[in-house]
Amino acid sequence: MEKRNRVIIAPLDWGLGHATRCIPIIRKLQEKDADVIIAADGRAAQLLKEEFPELKHIALSGYRILYSKTFGMALIIAMQIPKIILAIWREHAALKKIIHEHQPDLVISDNRFGLWSKKTKCVFITHQLMVKSPTALKFLEPLIQHIILSYAKKYDECWIPDVADEKNLSGDLSHKYPLPANAKFIGLLSRFSSEQNIPALKKYDFLVLLSGTEPQRTVLEKILTEQILKTNFRALIVRGVTEEQKQFSRQNNLTIVSYLNTEELIAAIHQSEIIICRPGYSTLMDLAATGKKAILIPTPGQTEQEYLAEELSGKNIFYSSPQKNFSLDEAIKAVNETTGLKKENFRCDIETAVTGLLKK
Repeated sequence: MEKRNRVIIAPLDWGLGHATRCIPIIRKLQEKDADVIIAADGRAAQLLKEEFPELKHIALSGYRILYSKTFGMALIIAMQIPKIILAIWREHAALKKIIHEHQPDLVISDNRFGLWSKKTKCVFITHQLMVKSPTALKFLEPLIQHIILSYAKKYDECWIPDVADEKNLSGDLSHKYPLPANAKFIGLLSRFSSEQNIPALKKYDFLVLLSGTEPQRTVLEKILTEQILKTNFRALIVRGVTEEQKQFSRQNNLTIVSYLNTEELIAAIHQSEIIICRPGYSTLMDLAATGKKAILIPTPGQTEQEYLAEELSGKNIFYSSPQKNFSLDEAIKAVNETTGLKKENFRCDIETAVTGLLKK
């Protein structure tokens, strides 16, 4: 009997986006009859257990970055660099034990820098081969990019979930500087199929998708809840809190749920007129797959989200507003003038990427 390919897939615990964009990869591996093991931590682990309860799940500690309402994100991250370096060293050590115990044929790391090994094939997934720095720290961008590349080069392949041409989504994040020799664009990754057409009656005017790190996730939830309740618009807030029991609550025109699985979420998207969300890269890929119009509210101080929101609003694709002075009334007036991302431009080539690395 032919041996099945065993694959470890490990997303970073930095919001839910790294986990959600692993979903189409896991599905493709299952199509190829691979034996998939998920290594994760925190909310990412909870989400993937909900999606794939039949798979083996192992604990792999994340970076557990702490954030603040008071200090800028760049300063907070800078203060935790020693902690991040230690986390990378620990996950590299943990991988040695995982390889010894599970004997994988392939390890796929979504933005985890320490999951490379010479004992098996390893893939690094990232859309961010450079980090947008605050104005005062712009001079550090080439240095940070050099550090990222030094890690990416340790892997057999570096997968970029984007396209190489001018219709790309990541902009400077993966197109500004020369790429490592092992890099390949694999197209956009989304847990939603761009070919999926679910006929649905409109149920909500707004679908709010909350995600990302605390405390800002909670801050935005409070802002949007207060403003929505002052209107007559019907809205559903998906809190993105996977560790809580799934339950719906209703207050006047507003329905709130802790989280939804993929099937439930795609139904809610098709039942909604406008999406309100963070411009995390994985969320943007989901918007590209669904073709929905959106109101983007970047996490304060998260330069990647601020850059992507500015780029896409500048092209009149989405409406964007800072969290601090967000006005739902203003957003409603402006969002209808935007175009959204066209579903026909959604391209993905996981098939080629995955097939090329699995043993025949």
